[in-house]
Amino acid sequence: NSSTQWLHRIEEHTSAVKALAWCPFQSNLLATGGGGGDRCIKFWNTHTGACLNSVDTGSQVCALLWNKNERELLSSHGFSQNQLTVWKYPSMVKMGELTGHTSRVLFMAQSPDGCTVATAAADETLRFWNVFGTPEVAKPASKSYNTEPFANVNRIR
Repeated sequence: NSSTQWLHRIEEHTSAVKALAWCPFQSNLLATGGGGGDRCIKFWNTHTGACLNSVDTGSQVCALLWNKNERELLSSHGFSQNQLTVWKYPSMVKMGELTGHTSRVLFMAQSPDGCTVATAAADETLRFWNVFGTPEVAKPASKSYNTEPFANVNRIR
């Protein structure tokens, strides 16, 4: 039965694959991240299984998250800086780094408007970051609802 067989088997990472994220603006693009022995973010054409690019980040990749509003990718890392890195896609120019966690950043989740990112780390903390700035189409502020609940969070822009 063809429905129980994988479409592609990819074995190019050289250590545990710890992160993966579908691209929101290109349906056949998947980003993956490798652990400490690999340290790479790889980009895949999921229709063909071809590796489109590979970038050595210098540290284990723990999680990946695409910006919903711009062509950017956020990666989280472990040893030695436990940082978040913002990359411009597809050039993979490093746009900035955020530090503060004292252990590897295991999970990331983006707020519905795409601006705030919550991170969960092995240091037993949750942190909130204004990584991706203000969305282009801002809704008017309501008097009864605070539109910036994390107005005091660390900002990269």
